[in-house]
Amino acid sequence: MIRSEKEYQKAVERLEEERKIMSHQRVHFEELGHTGEELERLMQPLVSFHNQLKEEVEAYEEMKRGNLGTLYEFNNIGRWLIGVRIALGLTQKEFADKLGVSEAQISRDENNEYHGITMEKAQRILENFNVRFKAEIEEPVSKPRKDESPVLFA
Repeated sequence: MIRSEKEYQKAVERLEEERKIMSHQRVHFEELGHTGEELERLMQPLVSFHNQLKEEVEAYEEMKRGNLGTLYEFNNIGRWLIGVRIALGLTQKEFADKLGVSEAQISRDENNEYHGITMEKAQRILENFNVRFKAEIEEPVSKPRKDESPVLFA
């Protein structure tokens, strides 16, 4: 996950480098006589890595625009909170200063994607930056049948 403008710039540069490498590699494989499915199979590792980096760049660009997407599971709130900081255009240091914590703490939290964050801490972050969070139940809650036990935790 890209967390800073500096990482973003490096990733964009890397994408361009990889495009050139992939182009040269394709020509090289073709010169060796590889075609069709065989050529595509040889190119797959480079293409896969390139596409993964491209997705990360696009995700960062979406976050910068404030498009954080829908949070479907609370265990993904860490990436969403990182997106809040990025959308606000704040560095980790600026974010830390506004929250009254150290930059090192924000760095640790983000590197761990806020794993284990309490709901109180998440709420404090959101309130501090006037970010509203809306949760809704997507599927209706229904009573279990008489022959089954309710599932409290999956």
